[in-house]
Amino acid sequence: MSHIVEIKGLVKDYPLDKTTVHALRGIDLNIEKGALMSIIGPSGSGKTTLLNVIGCVDKPTAGTVKIDGVDISELNDKKITGLRLHKIGFIFQTFNLIPVLNALENVEFPLLLMRNIPTSQVRARAMKLMEAVGLSEYAHHRPAELSGGQRQRVAIARALVTEPAIVLADEPTANLDSVTGASILDLMANMNREHGTTFIFSTHDSNVLKYARTIVKIHDGKIVEG
Repeated sequence: MSHIVEIKGLVKDYPLDKTTVHALRGIDLNIEKGALMSIIGPSGSGKTTLLNVIGCVDKPTAGTVKIDGVDISELNDKKITGLRLHKIGFIFQTFNLIPVLNALENVEFPLLLMRNIPTSQVRARAMKLMEAVGLSEYAHHRPAELSGGQRQRVAIARALVTEPAIVLADEPTANLDSVTGASILDLMANMNREHGTTFIFSTHDSNVLKYARTIVKIHDGKIVEG
């Protein structure tokens, strides 16, 4: 099976006042297409940073990251944006919903950016995902009118609606009750099984780990087992 993510010697440093935070310290990791992977480790270990680099949110300080065979360091900003739009779905801890759009419009937004999907299909696909995350009756509510768990589900629907090759999920069940969390994980597992979507989670949730076929442990910016 081919690798959809290839990471070699990945280093990520952040300046902080007069010091430097060494968030990732030489990560080597290959992720196969269709993987269902959980990245685990204590707070501050580098889990979120690793997802951000894979998702082209952050640029590596050193090392190489290839997404579906493409070295992201060789891409300009426009091509990076295209890669993220067409290949990657990202579920952030902070939701990143657009406050002036209602829930359904937030889910539709990435499809509109793609510009290659007929308008008639955009709403249908978005509504299908709203139903899948159990929020069809809240479709016309704005983010401020939703609970944290509901906003998390909108963010999940938005990440999945483009049917990306890779979904990166930073603590995807953190704001969900156990029943809702299980239904969301079932939805993702079905996408993985039926469409071959690659899922990479960072998590502290033992329930998420039950779904993972591969677990990678990170500590102080280094992979310690996996």
